[in-house]
Amino acid sequence: MLCHSASRSGRTSWPLAFTLVALSIAAVIVIIFWRIETWPARTAQQSTEQLEKVGKDLRDAFIDIAHLQPRITINNRVYVEQTIPVSELVVLSRRIEVEHELLHTWVGSSKRVKLHGTFIVKAGFDLQQNLSVDLRPNEIIVQLPQARILGIEQEQVDVLAFENGLWNRISGQDMQSELSILPELAREKAAESDLPTEAERALQQQIEQRVHAPQPLHLIFKGGPANQAK
Repeated sequence: MLCHSASRSGRTSWPLAFTLVALSIAAVIVIIFWRIETWPARTAQQSTEQLEKVGKDLRDAFIDIAHLQPRITINNRVYVEQTIPVSELVVLSRRIEVEHELLHTWVGSSKRVKLHGTFIVKAGFDLQQNLSVDLRPNEIIVQLPQARILGIEQEQVDVLAFENGLWNRISGQDMQSELSILPELAREKAAESDLPTEAERALQQQIEQRVHAPQPLHLIFKGGPANQAK
């Protein structure tokens, strides 16, 4: 009698065990299919969150560097609008020294003026033009105006020679003309030394130091070739 009951109990437990196993397998399959079905949406959400984090880093970098917030788009959607509290961004300043000489002879009488000027030349960006940042899953594009000479400040002017002729005298107009030539010479010398290009590289380095993005970051200076920052 006892053996018969145990045998019937064993026969009853096996189908129950198979049923539980089948239900477990079905639950696993449902979970796998659900994960596969929702994977694109979850991936897109994670990608957008990563891009927004990079966008915030770029916004903070420009606020820190240039005291402005650029227009930032993520996958062609505006993330933040541009604000420009300042009109120019000075990136580099360099001391430049120039000389110019006036030598004029009239009826055998010569006058001579030689000046030496020291100027501070500033290079950077005109922020009245558009500045934009476009974040995409495979790259980041920053567009801004090409760097240029923003200003020249006279630091010192020395008179190296001031020689009047007997009847060919140095006039106030002569001196004014010579003084006006010096800053133009400083501007030309700064352009020849490629100071605007150095300003672009300096800005690029500052952005690199502050923004660590997984995708390549390209700086496009309008009117010039694109520079790959990272």
